Amino acid sequence: MNISRAILPHLFPRYTWRQKTNQKTVYLTFDDGPIPEVTEWVLDILKQYNAKATFFCIADNIRKYPHIFNRIINDGHQVGNHTFNHLNGWKNENEYYLNNIKLAKEEMSKHLSLDKQTLLYRPPYGKIKKSQANKILNNGYEIIMWSHLTKDYDKTITPEECYKRAITSMAPGSIIVFHDSIKANVNLRYALPKTIEYLLSQGYSLDNL
Repeated sequence: MNISRAILPHLFPRYTWRQKTNQKTVYLTFDDGPIPEVTEWVLDILKQYNAKATFFCIADNIRKYPHIFNRIINDGHQVGNHTFNHLNGWKNENEYYLNNIKLAKEEMSKHLSLDKQTLLYRPPYGKIKKSQANKILNNGYEIIMWSHLTKDYDKTITPEECYKRAITSMAPGSIIVFHDSIKANVNLRYALPKTIEYLLSQGYSLDNL
């Protein structure tokens, strides 16, 4: 872990960077779906390994592809809010940003039974103003960040480098970020199965947040 990654949890202690657990459990997360080109493949891979994960969904994609969102739920995975339009909190006024999160929650709620309602939130790009975060936290949300950012979306990162980023310094409670997006597709298809196989070989279980 480099210095910047090491210091962030201390700078922003109210965010969740790693799950507290006594179990040898790791948490796979996927941002930016659901989309048919990638999310359905991810769900097939997770089913193949009997692994659970958490999907931070863009609600406009839920609106477009409700059948894929419903499959995420029916396959036993967790879901979280990733805004309606993938907004960068640093570049948007608070009222507009917070309303976009509210719109996303409303769209998600159309497809979720009461026992499946969620207050997990991940800010797109990891960028959120403190004033926005305080409001979200005070509304009962848990802001989920990460311990392992694979950068699968980065065209300068090779599939092998993406995989290495996913597994290096692994520990119980680690939260790994992949993206079920077109941009991440090449790296994801290489790194995800290898990451799951590595984690299982090391005795980790893969669970929902």
